[in-house]
Amino acid sequence: MKFVHDDFLLQTRTARRLYHQFAEVEPILDFHCHLPPRDIAENRQFKNLFEIWLEGDHYKWRAMRANGVAERFCTGDGEPFAKFQAWAATVPHTLRNPLYHWTHLELARYFGINELLDEASAARIWKKANEKLAQPELTTQGILKKFHVTALCTTDDPADDLRHHEKIAASGLTTRVLPTFRPDKALQVRQPDRFNHWVDRMAAAADVDIDGYASFLDALRRRHDDFHAHGCRLSDHGLNHCYADFCTEKTAAEIFVKARAGAMVSEEEHGQFAAALMLFFGQLDAEKGWVKQLHLGPLRDNNTRLLRQLGPDTGYDCIGDFPQASALVGYLDRLEQDNALPKTVIYNNNPADNYVFASVMGSFQDGSLPGKIQFGSGWWFLDQKEGIEWQLDALSNIGLLSRFVGMITDSRSFMSYPRHEYFRRVLCNVIGRDVENGELPDDEMLIGTMIRNICYSNARNYFALPFNADSLQNKRAAKVSKRARTT
Repeated sequence: MKFVHDDFLLQTRTARRLYHQFAEVEPILDFHCHLPPRDIAENRQFKNLFEIWLEGDHYKWRAMRANGVAERFCTGDGEPFAKFQAWAATVPHTLRNPLYHWTHLELARYFGINELLDEASAARIWKKANEKLAQPELTTQGILKKFHVTALCTTDDPADDLRHHEKIAASGLTTRVLPTFRPDKALQVRQPDRFNHWVDRMAAAADVDIDGYASFLDALRRRHDDFHAHGCRLSDHGLNHCYADFCTEKTAAEIFVKARAGAMVSEEEHGQFAAALMLFFGQLDAEKGWVKQLHLGPLRDNNTRLLRQLGPDTGYDCIGDFPQASALVGYLDRLEQDNALPKTVIYNNNPADNYVFASVMGSFQDGSLPGKIQFGSGWWFLDQKEGIEWQLDALSNIGLLSRFVGMITDSRSFMSYPRHEYFRRVLCNVIGRDVENGELPDDEMLIGTMIRNICYSNARNYFALPFNADSLQNKRAAKVSKRARTT
């Protein structure tokens, strides 16, 4: 039997029925990813398997380094095939790492390759995959059609000009590609050189002379408005933890002036400034009915020498153990008091905090809509089988799993769409096991509807993105139904 077969990860008859009848047929709404809009706008055709698979994947770089692979074959100047060979030699050592599952799912789903990847098979797989990559269905836009992605939300800095999004919108692409407002650099007052360079970029993007804190906020508001005009309906913040040391506007303005002058801002002042801005961003999101995303918990850029050599986002991060509950509650509560708490998805990076995060959500549900505050899917170090199960268990025990908005790719790679399939298989396996254990009713309509909603419909309804995916969803369902009748 092939390693990745039709019933991969589905350990019971009920799990298999749920997946094939309810989960498999659903399209994808990828509401958080890091795909480059330029690659979509230009309909990039990847030259080889290295470009699409290894070029920016720090998950693979971490595994390769752990396997003794030199940096020149990870992020360095090694030839593309040599880098691929180094990865192929690493794959057999990733047994029980999610990379082993993802690698073989991706080879099967993109290229129809069911051979295990190792040093011996590397050349054959390289040749076959590269031949497939030369075909139109595996350009960036072709991939979005192939995997029935109805919409995806990229991650964009407020200083970005969004011209690639404009080109995509005018292209006639069926998949709706929308920006997400990610203003992390607005908080970097403890790094004045980097902060001031970014503020100057913001001034140009917003066409505002930023001469103080008030005009800084005006520029941010203008960019928020512009993102909205381009279809943006989500913001995103990557933080160690929330900030709840609230200060007056006068204090925030003084800290801004200090940073603009290049002076050193204290850690306490940074916390105050960050709290002030996060309140401002929450108010902007609430005014426009956006969804706010909070990605909390990683400890980033731990290796100073290699950070200086390679830069950020190169695989030198880890799970952080920050106190989360008090600041998270303080931030959400302040927005709630101001009647400015938007729909919010909160992602956790530390499994020790799963029940904390899941319980915090329940403190801020206000009955205005189902699942207003969401405990987001297993993320980063937790987007593997066990991490997904942990998140599902915490949410199920403390909240409403049936209202969950489901999986994200959180990826820079166009090879990552099988992660939605992976999640759906894990979800169906968990629910199928409970049904067969008698812990859930064997009611196909009740359970199947919940599965279908978690895979797609909940996200479509919750995010209310400006697109109509019904025709694509029906087309996908009809295709799978026809396949089921012939097997």
